[in-house]
Amino acid sequence: MPSSLLAFLFIGLHIGFLLRLAWVDYHCMILPDRLTYPLLWSGLLYQVCFSPDHLLESVEGAMVGYLSLWVLYWVYFFVRNVEGIGYGDMKLLAALGAWHGWQSLGWIISAAATSGLVWALVRRVSLKNHVSLTTTPLPFGPNLAIAGGSIGWICSSFPQFKELSFLL
Repeated sequence: MPSSLLAFLFIGLHIGFLLRLAWVDYHCMILPDRLTYPLLWSGLLYQVCFSPDHLLESVEGAMVGYLSLWVLYWVYFFVRNVEGIGYGDMKLLAALGAWHGWQSLGWIISAAATSGLVWALVRRVSLKNHVSLTTTPLPFGPNLAIAGGSIGWICSSFPQFKELSFLL
């Protein structure tokens, strides 16, 4: 099998997992391990096969992605005494870090948070005060998936974009 066809299959797998994860989280409020783990491992395997010089950045991306949301989880828990983010979101961000490297994580989180805020405000306005923004749980996985796919494509198409990570 030619390497470009194999790379295309990897990218198709990446997009398929992101779409499925976004769909499941939107409808069920869960990001299942049976989808997040293969996404993470396929990202690392992609780096091994096609870009071994970026493997360290991907491993660091997986670790930083998971740990950043893990820290946010515990800070929020100690401040509000309730869970604010799910472990599936941590695993999804780790998988996105494995696919795109640690340099992309700031952009992914910024894009996901911005789209999540816009979505929450639109939902609040459209449901006419039937939704409390402070107590109604909203799935963050679709925002992460869309941001991860979009920012991943932008960073791979325009490598200088990753160099602007210091702005975040």
